[in-house]
Amino acid sequence: MSNDDYIKASGTVLQVMGNATFKVEVEGGLEVMAKAAGRMRRGRKIRILPGDKVEVEVSTYDPTKGRIVWRYR
Repeated sequence: MSNDDYIKASGTVLQVMGNATFKVEVEGGLEVMAKAAGRMRRGRKIRILPGDKVEVEVSTYDPTKGRIVWRYR
C-alpha cells in the first residue's frame, strides 16, 4: 500500500475476535474490522484487549477494514 491508500486514525478496541482480528471504533463513531499488523503479531508480546487505545490505518477503498499499527500504553 502506498501512503495515499490509507488514513491513520486513533480508536478504541471494542471486541476481540479470532485470527488477530478486532472490532475498533475510530474517531467519529465508525466501526472498523482491523487486523494486527505483522510486526505486532511477530513477537506475541503485544497484547491487545478490549478498551485499549490503538492507532489504525483505515483503507480508503473499503473504510470498514483496517490494520492496527500501534497500541498506546
